[in-house]
Amino acid sequence: MFTGLVSDVGTVLRVSGDERLRRLEIRSTYDPANIAIGASIACAGPCLTAVTVEAFEGGAVFAVDAAAETLARTSVGAWREGTRVNLERSLKIGDELGGHLVTGHVDGLAEIVARDPVTGGEGDWGASERFTLRAPHHLARFIAQKGSVCLDGTSLTVNTVEGDLFSVLLIPHTLAVTTWGERRSGDRLNLEVDLIARYAARLAESRAAVEGP
Repeated sequence: MFTGLVSDVGTVLRVSGDERLRRLEIRSTYDPANIAIGASIACAGPCLTAVTVEAFEGGAVFAVDAAAETLARTSVGAWREGTRVNLERSLKIGDELGGHLVTGHVDGLAEIVARDPVTGGEGDWGASERFTLRAPHHLARFIAQKGSVCLDGTSLTVNTVEGDLFSVLLIPHTLAVTTWGERRSGDRLNLEVDLIARYAARLAESRAAVEGP
């Protein structure tokens, strides 16, 4: 489990393999002594397993394997040398739950359709930005105003919803310490809908099926 609070931004150093199985080596500032082989790390949203870990100047290089399902359903298949990815280590019992419960199981890809500065109240630290995104049609029903979503591994609050369009607001700090500062219209982001919304919808469907019309 994760919280959607990004703790580092890694850089893809090498990509090998094919559409059936791909290995990605990612440089991070994590202490290699604290990454066990088999550890789960959320890489721009998807929960991936560290299969090798090596010390690197100022941090570590860890490798993860992405199977065909991950490559087909997420943005991982498009990663290349130099791609920057939001990283989060798995949640430990007793850790502060500052975001929301995130599984690292990506549901689909959302597309950015607009990025707009939020005027008024800017300080020396910069301005906030509002992103409008389009969710896949089959996932739109799980996204609610004031609810939570995880986009590229970042826990965010939904501001508005209109059909399959929804918006989120990014404060200057988040823009600076994640890959969101690089995002533009047309970019596709890994989307994980809120776990509670998913189960609530499933329960409602089951109840409707039992009770009938």
